[in-house]
Amino acid sequence: ISLSNGREVQDWKPIYRLLHHYNSLSNKMDNSLLAVRGINHKYIVVEWRKSASLRIAIATFLCILSPAPLFLLAGMAEFGVLPMSEDLAGGVGLVVLLLLAAVAVGIYLSCGFRNAPYDFLEKEIFEVEYGVRGMVAERQKLYRNTYVRFNILGVCLCVISPLPLFVAMGMEDEFLATVQLTVTMLIVAVGVFFMLVAGVRWAGMQKLLQEGEFTVREKEKNGVKEKIGQIYWPVVTAVYLGWSFITEDWGMTWIIWPVAGVLFVGILGIYGLWSEKEKG
Repeated sequence: ISLSNGREVQDWKPIYRLLHHYNSLSNKMDNSLLAVRGINHKYIVVEWRKSASLRIAIATFLCILSPAPLFLLAGMAEFGVLPMSEDLAGGVGLVVLLLLAAVAVGIYLSCGFRNAPYDFLEKEIFEVEYGVRGMVAERQKLYRNTYVRFNILGVCLCVISPLPLFVAMGMEDEFLATVQLTVTMLIVAVGVFFMLVAGVRWAGMQKLLQEGEFTVREKEKNGVKEKIGQIYWPVVTAVYLGWSFITEDWGMTWIIWPVAGVLFVGILGIYGLWSEKEKG
C-alpha cells in the first residue's frame, strides 16, 4: 500500500490511535502491577520478620542455656548425685554445649541468608510505595501494646534473675548453688527471649517506615557502627575463650557477655554524641 496517497494515510490514523491507546494502557497496567508487587514485597518483609523474631529468640535462648548442662552434670558428678566420673560428666556437658551452640549458629545463619535480600532496608534510603506505609503503620499500632508488655516482662525477668543465687548463698550448699546458677541462666534466657521476639519484629516495621534507629540520619551512622561491631565482638569472643580456657572457670566467665553488651551500647552512645557534636 502506498502511503503517498492522502486518503490511505487518513485510513491508517485510527489504527495508529488504537496502537497508541493500547501501549498507554499496557504501560499503566505494568506500573500498577509493579506497585502491587512492591506492596507484596514489603508485606513479605513484615511477615518474614515476624517469623525471624521467633527463630532468633530461640537461637539466643539456646546460646544462653548451652553451658547449663555442663554445670549441672559436673555438679551432680562432684557431689555424687550422678554415678559418673567428673571427667566424663564434663565431657558430656561440653558435647551438649557444642551441640546447642551449633544449632543456634545454624539458625542464625539461616536467618541471615534469608534476610540478605532485605539488607538494603537498613542501609539505603528508599521511597515507600503507595499503601505500604499505611499498612505497616496500622500493624505497628496494633502490635505496640504487645511490644511494651514483652519488653517490660523481659527486663523484669533479667532484673530478678540473680535471686536464686542469693537464696543459694544463704543456704551454704554448693550443689544447690550450681542448680540455682542454672535457674538464673534460665530466667535470663526467658527474659531475653521475650525482648528479642518483640524487638526484632518491631525493628522490622521501623525499617519499612524509616523510623527509630532507621531514619535517614541514623542510616548515615550505621556504616561506622557496623565497623565498630566487626572489631568489637571478635575481640570480646577472643577474650572470653582465652579467659575460659586458661582459668577453666566457665561458671564465671559467661558474665563477660552481658557486660560486653552493656559496654557496646555505651560505646555506640559515645560515638553518637561525638557525631552529633561534629555536625553541630
